[in-house]
Amino acid sequence: MAIQLTPRRFTADEYHQMIEAGVFAQDERLELIDGEIVKMSPIGDRHAACVRKLIALMSALFADQAIVDAQNPMIVDQANAPQPDLVLLRPRDDFYASQTPSAADCLLVIEVADTSGDFDRQIKVPRYARGGVTELWLVDLDREVVVVYRDPSADAYQHMQLFHRGETVLLEALRGPSIEVAAILA
Repeated sequence: MAIQLTPRRFTADEYHQMIEAGVFAQDERLELIDGEIVKMSPIGDRHAACVRKLIALMSALFADQAIVDAQNPMIVDQANAPQPDLVLLRPRDDFYASQTPSAADCLLVIEVADTSGDFDRQIKVPRYARGGVTELWLVDLDREVVVVYRDPSADAYQHMQLFHRGETVLLEALRGPSIEVAAILA
């Protein structure tokens, strides 16, 4: 007879307390997913280049309307604290020094996928929807598309649309120009 082990799950608050206490190495790439601390995929050159392009692009277009935040933690709910590749946050005078941004603080969440596409689509997207992230972009480098998710409900988004090179995408939450998909893809 096999012995079944019950894992100890953590809340986002407990996870952030562990980070503040220095439990993890500074360079460890971790996320809290369903209460479990999960190692993130390593970032390759193409992924890193795309994130850098997104930082430059979003800063140029929206720096006066949002805080551009890259690869930092956010709290989706008490069991999920991912580190998305890029987030446009509602402006705050303290730049979120007093609290980790929540899903309600996010105007846009962007995940860049090269090797992590299945994990992002099957695991992260439903959790972002459940947490109420209103707009999520998945930049799929392998398929060379930007998948835009809007209107979250339960574990899914009501609206999903693929944008290809040669097309433009518009961020619904902010005033700004349409963004060329080719300017996003690395």
